[in-house]
Amino acid sequence: MKGIKRRAQFVKDDAVLISHHARIRMFERSISTDDLLSVVASGEIIEEYTDDEPCPSTLILGFINHTAYHVVVGLCTDHLRIITVYIPEEEKWTDFKKRRT
Repeated sequence: MKGIKRRAQFVKDDAVLISHHARIRMFERSISTDDLLSVVASGEIIEEYTDDEPCPSTLILGFINHTAYHVVVGLCTDHLRIITVYIPEEEKWTDFKKRRT
């Protein structure tokens, strides 16, 4: 199972761990768990970090109430780990997808 299907299956199976750091960021930005999981399950992968430990991770772009969010998730063998969530700064991203140089 690859990419979006695998992420969606982890969400469906409730095999998602949300880090303490991500919980703090969610609270700061008033992001509900349901909204976050929706972004994780259906968002677009815009970067991949295959060498991350303990699990390869990805940067996902998704929208909550028309606001762009980036979510970093570790895609482990038996679960998905949400590392952080933030609003991308427009001056650092083109269309929220590509880093500006």
